[in-house]
Amino acid sequence: MVAPSTGQDEADARLRAVHDSMLDGLGQLADYFGFSKVAGQIYGALLLSPKPLCLDDMVEVLDISKANASMTMRTLENLGMVREVWVRGTAGRRKYYEAEGNFWRIITNILKSREMRDVERALHVMETNARKLNSAMNELPEDQRELADLYLERIAQLQGLFQFAQFMIEAILEQVNDSPDDVPMIPQIDFK
Repeated sequence: MVAPSTGQDEADARLRAVHDSMLDGLGQLADYFGFSKVAGQIYGALLLSPKPLCLDDMVEVLDISKANASMTMRTLENLGMVREVWVRGTAGRRKYYEAEGNFWRIITNILKSREMRDVERALHVMETNARKLNSAMNELPEDQRELADLYLERIAQLQGLFQFAQFMIEAILEQVNDSPDDVPMIPQIDFK
C-alpha cells in the first residue's frame, strides 16, 4: 500500500524542481558564454548548497564522472568562481568547495583572465594582417588592391569595435580595482 502524499512531499518536490531547473539553466548559461555546461551546473550546485560540497557530492548530484568534476573544479577555481574550504570534522584527503557569491568579483576575474586576453589577441591578429596588406599593396594587381582596400576597411571597423570592447573592460576593471568595497551590488528584481 502506498502512503498518501503529504504537504512535505509536495514541498520537497517543488524545491527539487527549482534546484534542478536552476542547475539546468546555469549549465545552459555557462554554455552560452563559452564554458562547459558542467561548469555552470557545478557552480550552481555549490551556490545553492547551504554547506560546502566535495567532488563526490557533485558526482552524485550531477551524475557526472569524478574526472569531469575534478577538471571542471580546477577551471572554476582558476576563474575565482569557487574556492576550497576547510570543513570542521572532516579528515583525510577529501576537499570541500563553496561558490564565490560576489558576482562582481567573478565578472572581473573572467574579464581579466579570459576576455581581455581574447580581445588583445584579436587586436594583434588584425594589426598583423593590416600591416601585411599595407606592405604588399604596391605589389598587388589592381583588382586585388581593391579587395585588399576592402579588407583594410573592414579590419579597421573590427579594430574599432574591439578597441571599444577593450576600453569597456578596462573601465569596469578600473572601477572595481579602485574601490572594490564600493562596487554596487547587482540589483535584485522582485519577480513576485
